[in-house]
Order: sequence, then C-alpha cells, then structure tokens
Amino acid sequence: MIQVIRKWLGRWAWTCASLAIAALVVVPLADILLHIGQDSEGTWQHLTETVLTNYVSNTLLLGGGVAIGTLVIGVPAAWVVTMCRFPGHTIFRWALLLPLAIPTYLLAYAATDLLQFAGPIQTALRGTFNWTRNDYWFPNVRSLPGAIVILTLGLYPYVYLAARSAFLEQSLCVLEVSRTLGVGAWTSFWRVAMPLARPSIAAGLSLALMETFAEFGAVDYCAVDTFATGIYRTWFALGSITAAAQLSACLLAFILFLLLLESVSRRSARFHHTTNRYRQLSPFRLVKWTATLAVIGCALPILLGFVLPTCLFLFKSWHYGDERATETFLELGRNSVILAGIAGVLAMWLALLAAYSRRLQPHRIVQIATRVASLGYAIPGGVIAIGLLGPLLSVELGFNELCEHLFGWTPGFLFTGTILGVLVGYQTRFLAVALNLIQAGLTRIRTSLDDAATTLGASPRRTLVRVHAPLLRGSMLCALLLVFVDALKELPVTLILRPFDFETLAVRVYQLASDERLNEASTGGLAMIVAGLIPVIVLSQLMARARPGKSGSEVIS
Repeated sequence: MIQVIRKWLGRWAWTCASLAIAALVVVPLADILLHIGQDSEGTWQHLTETVLTNYVSNTLLLGGGVAIGTLVIGVPAAWVVTMCRFPGHTIFRWALLLPLAIPTYLLAYAATDLLQFAGPIQTALRGTFNWTRNDYWFPNVRSLPGAIVILTLGLYPYVYLAARSAFLEQSLCVLEVSRTLGVGAWTSFWRVAMPLARPSIAAGLSLALMETFAEFGAVDYCAVDTFATGIYRTWFALGSITAAAQLSACLLAFILFLLLLESVSRRSARFHHTTNRYRQLSPFRLVKWTATLAVIGCALPILLGFVLPTCLFLFKSWHYGDERATETFLELGRNSVILAGIAGVLAMWLALLAAYSRRLQPHRIVQIATRVASLGYAIPGGVIAIGLLGPLLSVELGFNELCEHLFGWTPGFLFTGTILGVLVGYQTRFLAVALNLIQAGLTRIRTSLDDAATTLGASPRRTLVRVHAPLLRGSMLCALLLVFVDALKELPVTLILRPFDFETLAVRVYQLASDERLNEASTGGLAMIVAGLIPVIVLSQLMARARPGKSGSEVIS
C-alpha cells in the first residue's frame, strides 16, 4: 500500500512540475489579458487618436516585408547548397548561418553608419564624382524599408536552417520519381521538394516573424513605430502599465492570428514520405552562369549580414573604441556572461524536467502544459516584461506582509527591479528554445532503456540522472549555448526588468548607439558578435550530420 501511494505521489509530482513550468508563460499572458478592460486614465484613448494606426500599419508592413525577404533568401539558398555543387558550396553551407551571431539592432547600427550622409560610401561617391547633396539620391536606412532589409538580413538564417534541415531529410527516391516523369531540376524543386518542406519552412518563417514582431532595438533605431517600440515608450515615457499591457494584448492578437492562419492554410494536408529509406544525395553540378549566380546569391547575404558589420565594429574598436573598454569587458561583460550563463543553465534543467515529465506522463494535462511552456518564444520580450511586473510585485508584497507578520521584518524587493526578475523573464522568453532541443533528443532514446532501468529498481529521478542525462549531453549543451547567446542579446526584457544600477553589454550598446555614439558602442558590439559565434559553430556541426541515412540499405526506425 505504501509503495502504491509513493508511486501515485511521484506521478503527481512530475505533473505538478510540468504545470509550474507552464505557469512561467501563463502568468504574464493572463496578467496582460486582465488589463484589457481596465481604465488607463485616458492614455489608451490618446494612443488610439495619435499613434495606434501607425503601430498597426507599420507592424503589418514590417512583418510582410521580412516574410518575403527571408523566404526569397533562405529557401533558395538552402536548396542550392543541399542539392547543387558549385565553387564554395561547402563553405556556404555553414557560412549562411553567420548572421545569427549578430543581433539585429547591431546590424541597424552598422548599416546606418555605413550608409548615412557622412558615412564612407556617400563620402566616397561625392569625392569621386564631385557631387553635392542635391546631385544624387541615396536610400534612407532609418526608415521602414531600411528596417525590412536589416531584419531580413539578420533573420533569414531561421528560414535557411529550417529549409535545409527539411531538404536533407527528404527521400531521394521521391525526387528521382519526379525526374523520371520528365520534370527538370527546378520544376522538381517547386512541385515536389517545396511542398514536402512546407511545414519546416513555415516553422522557420514563423520564428523569423516572431522575432520581427518582438524586435525593439533595430526598429527603434530606424525610427519605425511598431507595437514593440510603443509598449516600451508607453511604459517609460507615459508611465502607464495598463496602456502598455493593452498594446501588448493587441500584439498578441497579431501573433495568434499568424499562428491560426498558418494552421488553417494547411487544413487536412499531410506532408510525409511514402518510404523510410534514405540514400546519399546525388547533387547536380552547376556550370557557367548558373554557378556564378549561385555564388553571388549565397555570398551577398553573408557579406551584408555578417562580414561588413563585423569589419566595421572591428575597425572602430581598433581605432576609436570605448574609453571604458576595460570596464565594458570586465564589469558589463561579467554581468552579461553571469546573467546569460545562469539563464542558460536554468532553462536547460527546466526544459529537461518538462520534457521528461511528458515522457513519464504522456496524458493530456502534461501534454498541454508542455505545449504552453513552448509558446514563450513567440511572445515579445517587452510583452513578457510588462506581463510579469504585476504578478511579481504581488508575490513579493504578499511575502513581505507574511515576513512582517511572522518575524517583524520585511526583505524588500525580491523580483521587481532585481536580477531575479530578469532571470524569470529570460526563462519565460527562452525556455521554448531549450525545450524543443531536449524534446527532440529524448525522442531518439528508446523507451526500452526506461523499462530496463525500472526493472532494475531505479526510480524515475535516478533514471533521468543516470541514464537520460548522459545520453542527452549534446542536446543539453546545445540548448544551454543557444539560450546563453539569446539571453546575451536580449534587450527589452533587460531594459524593463533590470535594476537601475545594473547594465549589460546589450544595454550599454543600445544606450550608446541611441546617443549616436557608435564608435564607443562598437567595442561592446564586437564582444557580443564574438560570443554569438559559439552557437553558430555548434549548429553548423549539427547540420553536417543532419542527413538520416548514408546509404540505400539504411532504414530509419
């Protein structure tokens, strides 16, 4: 009887753990929804009469432009480097991921510095052709089209990564059948490979659009009014958390509509192969002008999205740099690394706990809780920060009252305006990244290992520590690194929830660039780029081993 009770309690403990982790996402969402009908003391009416229309139109145009741009760059590049051979294709396979290492707001700073009137390009044009300001036209980077181009260059790797993974996993038999029916290579791409890869491409595009809607630094620097910038300004400039939450609810409606639209567009369509045999890919070689176009098409996004910004920050750091460079690397770098490191470790273990709970208890409650926990990445950082302020304040006020009643003293602020609040915001935002990786790793571990461990008398906790954790070492490390770099680059959550006397590299770079002090911001920007290269290297190694089978005799179980 005691054993039965212990087993029952153990099962509910894992279920409760899943629900507690899902609460990290549910709580801020619920708080935002509760503010919809509250009185904002005229702030919401002021917003609707002045800037709300611009927020809506700019957000829609920005999302549509980035969607088109990332698809145009990411999908063809993924197909070409996977199925074709041309000069440099082995380098382009991993180099096309390099723009992931640069935060989009750093791309905005670099593009503005290079292309502004006093920048090197326009200065060279005037000096070469003896032009004056009125003799030529030059595009304005700090505009809506400029923001679209910048975000496209920074976010296309999400679509490229998803599309390349899908193309690598496709069965060669399907493509060969289409070729025997008389279609060419490009027709096979449009009629066969693209439909089969649609779910993965949609997932990558959704991720890029979520990042677009959540982006604050780049669009703010480009002087584009969107919901993300409006939330921050409403909270800090107008001092209305209610109106900021109401703007957040509007942005969430955009995101939910996006997810619903993609789901409805698929309806009952299914995208899968009729065979589970995989052979080595037999790519076709590009020659002459087709090879030249492939090289240019792959090299241009890398040049604009990584090489030029990195060289600019390297040049400025070497010749000018931040006078507080030592402080930047020692104090702010330490703050950033410690904060991002703690966030990465916490997200890794919370994701492992949530994924393992679903493996142990695959009933509906745990499944729903896990899915809810994976929605955090779709919520902009500013929305998360606004949604967490109220609940965190209520928790610490209640705890202070309890301590005052029991012990006669109050511990003060524990979450709002402290590092703990920032860490909670990071977990809400980035837990989904770690959860998806670890869940994918768990699916590759056979359940027979769980049965064997149970037969030998091991408890679920012991099985997790002694069996699954060692087998998941690669997935856990990758999850930690990705969350680490995402947290290192996160700006809205840090700006809103950080203590007033606490700065990170991201905050320092944003403050300097906002004051038009890009020379000084280059030092911190270069440090962030170097740190961002780590997950790119890991991802490139994982992509190299992404093909399920190596020969026709291998069967994927």
